[in-house]
Amino acid sequence: MHFSSEKRIDDDVVEREFTLGEIPGILWTPAAMSPDAAPAPLILIGHPPLGLGRMYPRLAGRARHYVAEYGFAAATVELPGCGVRPRWAAAEQARADLRRAMESGGAVGGEIIDALILPLVDRAVPEWQAALDELLALPGIGGPVGYEGGVISIGIRLAGVEPRIVAAGFFAGSLVPAAMFEEARRVTVPLHVLLQWDDEGNDRQAALDLFDAFGSREKTLHANLGGHTGVPEFELDTGARFFARHLKAERTELGA
Repeated sequence: MHFSSEKRIDDDVVEREFTLGEIPGILWTPAAMSPDAAPAPLILIGHPPLGLGRMYPRLAGRARHYVAEYGFAAATVELPGCGVRPRWAAAEQARADLRRAMESGGAVGGEIIDALILPLVDRAVPEWQAALDELLALPGIGGPVGYEGGVISIGIRLAGVEPRIVAAGFFAGSLVPAAMFEEARRVTVPLHVLLQWDDEGNDRQAALDLFDAFGSREKTLHANLGGHTGVPEFELDTGARFFARHLKAERTELGA
């Protein structure tokens, strides 16, 4: 992991850009990290496949809240085929097929969803795990780890296979391959799921069916009126308190 820049974005938060091989990422940490303090729990912040540059204001806002208000560290990485990273032909074709299907007003077929999402999940999850290896080796960061946001299928796979993740917050979305419903049954960590009831791009019933499929004994669904970008401001702190409850409790149980 190579750090290329460092800046203080307010009195309480330091932001550092890094690369892990060809993968760009950003790490946010408390500005006042004492060598004698307990290592900060880490939240991995997912995002849609629109590129870190485009998503930066939203990502930084969420990270600033987690770090300044709750003392977490937070990090994100660029998704495969997005932002400044090389594209691959199959993904570009799948995106084109999706655009044509949506413009025609018809239903998006399962084969398009599979072609668009499954290769992204297969590539992104090992990269998140590699980044996690490096992040947890840094001074002042010691876990436990939470994952929130982003492409829900990536979160499902990551929460199901990565034992260091002890809690997850998802944004209920469409374009979930049928195979991910079976993977959701193997997710057992506590979940906090947001659903926009009037999301113009989301099949509400499919989102409810996916929530029902999760195998977690503790799972909470927060449904709010409004479209895709209308998540109420208070939900940011609701999610942060969910992570504070689970990540800090887990650290206490581990004796940290």
